[in-house]
Amino acid sequence: GLPDIAGDVTALPATILGGENASAPHLMWSDRRFGPDETVALELAGASRHYTCGLARTLQLGTMPAKVSATGDAVLEGMEVGLEAARPGNTCEDIALAFFAALGRRGFVKDSRTGYSIGLSYPPDWGERTMSLRRGDRTELRPGMTFHFMTGLWLADMGIEITESILITDSGAECLANVPRKLLVKE
Repeated sequence: GLPDIAGDVTALPATILGGENASAPHLMWSDRRFGPDETVALELAGASRHYTCGLARTLQLGTMPAKVSATGDAVLEGMEVGLEAARPGNTCEDIALAFFAALGRRGFVKDSRTGYSIGLSYPPDWGERTMSLRRGDRTELRPGMTFHFMTGLWLADMGIEITESILITDSGAECLANVPRKLLVKE
């Protein structure tokens, strides 16, 4: 919420998942404790008047393995080129293709969607189901559109999520949160 506008219940609960439990998005948590040197994906959201804005980051507990660092670097590069493609006149597909190309340059393959439109939402989902950042969605980007740019990779033994909710403006994309975009480390 804001000083003059109260917050709402988010359309999805927060997810905080570690290790293999983070190998797919939106899994529910368990009573399993986090282990040493584990990679933890955190997907959170804020909501006001049923408009939900998602944000995800990844936290490394202890020492960061080379695989986690390399995966994080690929996701972060993909985020940067995807944000560059998020401008009026381009399409939803253009954002996805830029992200996928960055991953491919680093040896990763992802072919599922990498984001979706957001706005007014009610449980059990905060996506609007009108547009997806994926191959084949030729919807033209226009100022005022909002998306959860879900730059994540889910591997067999872990997941890396570093996402932004974005607003398409006259000149490009505006990130709706001001949170450092990096892999976080807690030693």
